[in-house]
Amino acid sequence: MCKKSAIYPGFFDPITNGHLSIVARGLHIFDHLIIAILNNPQKAPLFTIDERISMIKEAVKGKPNVEVDTFDGLLVDYVIQKESNIILRGLRALSDFEYEFQMALMNRKLNRHVQSVFLMTDYKWFYISSTIIKEAARFGGDVSGLVPGFVNNKLKEKFSQAKNA
Repeated sequence: MCKKSAIYPGFFDPITNGHLSIVARGLHIFDHLIIAILNNPQKAPLFTIDERISMIKEAVKGKPNVEVDTFDGLLVDYVIQKESNIILRGLRALSDFEYEFQMALMNRKLNRHVQSVFLMTDYKWFYISSTIIKEAARFGGDVSGLVPGFVNNKLKEKFSQAKNA
């Protein structure tokens, strides 16, 4: 039997329980997932690539069929390089759909063999994003339960360092 692998791309700054829900549900569909962190020099992430890799690896510890990697350049090229043809994406709201639909069409134009598969987020994660979580944490908001505990601690450390700088 042929194993089916999917690429779950994103910035993951930081990884959230919503992301992890998509990973868990994706593993019910695919044999292997590659969480691929986009290395975008035009964005200013809170966490370095190495910090994000470390947090994601910790979050998926015990899931041998999940790999963590980074990429830059075109996603469709990365998907083919990883011997897959599937991009896995999560959707929260209509605004996500519009953006993801445009990206899926562009990826399809760039490579007709690469397919996009969308999973709706669980209702309890519908309103969260890495950006919203960082904003709340920056001002001392309690984001426990929205991110793994160790990610919550890392957020507190980052923002504590920023205040002391």
